[in-house]
Amino acid sequence: MAHRPRKRFGQHFLVDPGVTDAILAAIAPRPGDIIVEIGPGPGVLTGPLARSGATLHAVELDRDLARALRGQFAGDDNVHIHEGDALRFDFTSLGDNLRVVGNLPYNISTPLLFHLLETRRSIADMHFMLQKEVVDRMAASPGGRTWGRLSVMLGCHLDIEALFDVDRNAFDPPPEVTSAVVRLLPLPEGTHAIDDEALLARIVADAFSQRRKTLRNALGRVATVDDWDAVDIDPVRRAETLSVAEWVALANRLATKTDIPR
Repeated sequence: MAHRPRKRFGQHFLVDPGVTDAILAAIAPRPGDIIVEIGPGPGVLTGPLARSGATLHAVELDRDLARALRGQFAGDDNVHIHEGDALRFDFTSLGDNLRVVGNLPYNISTPLLFHLLETRRSIADMHFMLQKEVVDRMAASPGGRTWGRLSVMLGCHLDIEALFDVDRNAFDPPPEVTSAVVRLLPLPEGTHAIDDEALLARIVADAFSQRRKTLRNALGRVATVDDWDAVDIDPVRRAETLSVAEWVALANRLATKTDIPR
């Protein structure tokens, strides 16, 4: 498919067949799967996914690519091309146990991940190509510089596994950064029982925006000595040292209070 990559869509098309094979091996598509491919582009992954016997839904924003894909797969009853913005797409309309894959445009990757979190009960797993820096933050562990807001908020709901890096020369045009492939598995419901998701998101954002400060100083407006004692967290620690479970415990404690700013 001849198509000039469009910068406004953040298009960098995968052209390395070895990387394509590695991604397909990681996904391991099977007959009977319902696979959703976000940003199929010229269809490098779309073709093999369709031939696996899975039902394939491809969501493409670029109307020229969507039109070309409809022509390319016109004879495949198991392939459905959806022209539209993945950030606004209702993934629950496609069914349950969805397997979501894609080479995501870097400029929308984080908001798209949070959009998908909203429909995680309909998702079995996700495999994405992302900027390596983003994958490193997603898959980080507490205590390091890469552990941050993204690590915590995704870690509340997902098991995250970085699979392999991808050199910039595997794309046309080459991006300015190294990429990486990541596997995301929704955690069983109730793994982290969060009482107030908005409050959790706010205190995590507040603390990490002041990550050089102690927790006592960063969250002094909302957390008291009694709160720190109740959740057994030393307030002289810093944001990057708290695990997901500790962040949830703190947020749940604060959610019981009526006198904190919301």
